[in-house]
Order: sequence, then structure tokens, then C-alpha cells
Amino acid sequence: MQYENLLIAIEDGIAVVTISREKALNALNTRTMTELGHFFGEAAHEIEGLKGIVVTGAGEKAFVAGADITEFSSLSPEEGMLFAKRGQDVFFLIERFPKPVVAAVNGFALGGGCELAMACHLRVAGEKAKFGQPEVNLGLIPGYGGTQRLIQYIGKTKALELLMTADIIGAVDAHQLGLVNSVVPSGAEVLNARELIEKIAVKAPFAISRIIESVNAYFEEGLDGYWKEVDAFGECCGTEDFKEGAAAFVEKRKARFQGK
Repeated sequence: MQYENLLIAIEDGIAVVTISREKALNALNTRTMTELGHFFGEAAHEIEGLKGIVVTGAGEKAFVAGADITEFSSLSPEEGMLFAKRGQDVFFLIERFPKPVVAAVNGFALGGGCELAMACHLRVAGEKAKFGQPEVNLGLIPGYGGTQRLIQYIGKTKALELLMTADIIGAVDAHQLGLVNSVVPSGAEVLNARELIEKIAVKAPFAISRIIESVNAYFEEGLDGYWKEVDAFGECCGTEDFKEGAAAFVEKRKARFQGK
């Protein structure tokens, strides 16, 4: 697929995905969502030696300032449901991706932008980053998973407050609430996100993928997260990486994982 709104740069096993609609503050239109779905659903799985993915926005003003309102201002209830479902399906591809996905939030992450950041496994925020779910100002609610993921990160009480007041919070408050993992100087978001992926990359890749699956299982309806953990633990026991990790521990050396 030829991407119009995504810039993909791969270096040292890390793919940096930049949403490039700077004049529109990187708003998520249908084309951008389709491209994100294709990348995380197909293209990214074919990148050899991939360590992880960084998601960011073009320019200094916005990570993603929201969904493109012009595309859904006249939707019927039935069309609105399909619109939200398609967005959730794309973000599930990100949340369930087997390698670490880190959002490098470099400005406004509002509405769909905040939802995109939350779908990533980890979030690094620049000092000027702003987060919020202001959909009630439009007579709407979040549709891409915002009401569910925000609770997971900051708890029901504060999530309800932010969702109902449409308040926008800064990076420091987001960090204190547990919405982001770290706050870094503006302009250093991608660099720090890359460093985080590099730190994870020296661990056993198979185990990392099972960590992602097991943690996600806690929140997925119909899944028993504890049983998923048991199953994943058993799978890890059959890997070459486990044998290498155990041997390295006994021999007091660093493990050399091969992802097998």
C-alpha cells in the first residue's frame, strides 16, 4: 500500500511512524486510519529484525489533535457505530502488536489522538504535551476505546472527571496520574522512545510478546488473564531463549537471546 499520510523510517531495527498531516494538526481522517491499519496489520509484521515501533506526529504542535470532524459530523447512528468500530479495530491492531509500540507525544494528543497514544504499549511525553478527551464538547463520547483505556491507566474516578469535563491536562499531570511513562524535554520524545525500545530489545523477544498478550488478556472480555499467563509461561519454557537465559544466569553472564 502506498502511504500518503504516514512517513515510515526504519533504522537499527526500530520503525518510526510519523503521522504527517501537519496543517490539519495530524487529525485522523479515514485515509490515515486505513494506513495505520495496513501498517500494523500487515506491513510491520514483514519487517525483518524489528525491535519495536515509535508512533509520533509531524511538527511541534500536535501528536494528533483528534479525529477529522468533517468526516463524521453528519453520520447517522448506524454509520456512527461503524465509524467507531473501524477505529477500534485499528487501535486493537496496535495494542496487540507483538513488539513494543511507544507513543512519542510531541504536542496535543486530544480525542482520537489521546486514544491512539493509549493504544500504544508505552507513552513518552514531551514537556509541552497535552492530553484530553473533549468529545462531550461536540455532543459525543470517545469512540476509539477512550472510555475503556483511560480507566485502565488512571482509574474510574479521575477518568470520569476528565471524560465529563473535557479538561485538558499537561504532561506532568498525565505522568502523575499514570497516563504516561515519562516526561522528557520537548524535541527529545522520539529519541527517548527509541531508547526505551532498545532497553526492551535485549530481553527475550518471545517473552516480551507473551507479556503483551497476558497483560491485554486482563482487560479482554471472555478471557481469563491468569490462565493466559499460565499458558504463556508454559510456552516460554519450551523456547531456546529460556534455556539461554537460565544458562546465562547460572554462568553469571549476559544472555544472548535469539528470539527462538
